[in-house]
Amino acid sequence: MPEFDVVELPETDHVTAGETAPEFTRPLVGEEFWEDRSLSAVVDGPTLLVFHPMDGAFQTTYVYNEIDDRGWADTLPVYGVSISSPYEHKDLLAERGDGVRVFSDPSASVVEAYGVDHDVDGMAGITEARPAVFLLDSDRVVRYAWVGSEHPSFPDYDAVEAAIDDLLE
Repeated sequence: MPEFDVVELPETDHVTAGETAPEFTRPLVGEEFWEDRSLSAVVDGPTLLVFHPMDGAFQTTYVYNEIDDRGWADTLPVYGVSISSPYEHKDLLAERGDGVRVFSDPSASVVEAYGVDHDVDGMAGITEARPAVFLLDSDRVVRYAWVGSEHPSFPDYDAVEAAIDDLLE
């Protein structure tokens, strides 16, 4: 038995396969610096967009460890999105997420636009991303979408990898 409660999250009207991923501009953090970038400026082919809870959350650690273990950032561009600050993202990327860059969304406006927001229990006024994965083609059309329905939850990494392989063929 897990040593934490699994909480079912309310249904959400999130972006789905076949839809165009909403455009946004946010600070994009790499290992050395950050700068404001739009999604359309970085999508130049198949791209993986990974929404995750705040940096430091165990779910975030596990997701980025899996991305590293599978070498996805060597195969296609991988971008994270979370409400954490650029400073927190730099710390995250210093430890994991090799080759990944992360958009900083402290206002949760991008998280809300994608329909993957949820209020954090016990933290008044704090909205964060539920775990979600969107595989985009070069036109920002979502080819694969997975959004967590409970907390904690993790994507089916084999299904994500199969979707990446199918898109790259």
